[in-house]
Amino acid sequence: MAPSPGRQVIERYGAAGFRISGAIFAGSVLVLPDRTIAWDDAAPTIEALAPALALGGFELILLGLGRRGAPVTPALRAALRSRGIGVEAMDTGAACRTYNLLVAEDRLVAAALLPLV
Repeated sequence: MAPSPGRQVIERYGAAGFRISGAIFAGSVLVLPDRTIAWDDAAPTIEALAPALALGGFELILLGLGRRGAPVTPALRAALRSRGIGVEAMDTGAACRTYNLLVAEDRLVAAALLPLV
């Protein structure tokens, strides 16, 4: 199943960054349903996710936290839930694969991804 036209697809990830829908990004990124932006903050906090939240258009955000996943803090989970957004944290590889699967199903998903360092 291929994603709908205009949807972002994560093609490659590594220590230096990402290739998403043909564009190369060095460092961390926020992948939204219709665009990808560089993520300078790269911390899983509500303040750091503000650029993605301002653009909206998603109901689930995947946190790709490098080589190892980490739990989502209760404060972040509650802040996202109050905005009607679910959150799942995992290692970056799993987040990329899960994002691509969900976007192929036309789910409204975003990803906040750290490179594999």
